[in-house]
Amino acid sequence: MTKILLVDDEPDIVEFLKYNLERENFKVIHSYNGREALNMLNQKPDLILLDIMMPGLNGYEVCRKIKEDIQFKSIPVVFLTALSQENDEIKGLEAGGSDFITKPISPNKLIARVKTNLRNTNLEIDSKENLKSKISFDKLLIDPDSYKVFVDQKEKFFPKKEFQLLHMLASHPDKVFRRDEILKKLWGEDVMVIDRTIDVHIRKIRDKLGKYSNYVLTIKGIGYKFQSENSRVQNEN
Repeated sequence: MTKILLVDDEPDIVEFLKYNLERENFKVIHSYNGREALNMLNQKPDLILLDIMMPGLNGYEVCRKIKEDIQFKSIPVVFLTALSQENDEIKGLEAGGSDFITKPISPNKLIARVKTNLRNTNLEIDSKENLKSKISFDKLLIDPDSYKVFVDQKEKFFPKKEFQLLHMLASHPDKVFRRDEILKKLWGEDVMVIDRTIDVHIRKIRDKLGKYSNYVLTIKGIGYKFQSENSRVQNEN
């Protein structure tokens, strides 16, 4: 049975969501604060529904801690919050969230979004057999087996979506990926994310690549690509 960790500091909301999730045959465990939620990760939930405005650790902080832990970083985190500004959603995605849902939301729509995120996660697991072996460009190493990136032999932390985006681009040097194509491949057709989502992830990838940031090129009005060795030499000459 699929297990959902529900984290919200309002008992009435927890009971309402728990009831509707259990009607769909999900096993629900719950927590009323961030620190308790982190202690419950050992129960190995398949997905986390996470409020943001909570006492102690807020949802952004909880999500970051989850994504920094190699044991739990692959668990999809779906923010469920009353916050509705674009900047709130960007912060959630930057923290490593897979989706951002604004309250109030109908139970049927919430269930649909939960199932979509679980489906996307399962597709990622199923497709892992098709990932290429380690990708190396100069002193940049991308290892899909361990989900690690090394820049000048130093490991850089990449949340799952940032890693997947970098790996997808680097696996196909000089291929231009359209923005809508990236959204469909990495987030799925049913997950609603804002247009700036990819820009945010690309910016953070470039920051972490440092002097190798020019490997990732913006193709204005179309999308992004990863420069091959040959194309970089040609551009520099």
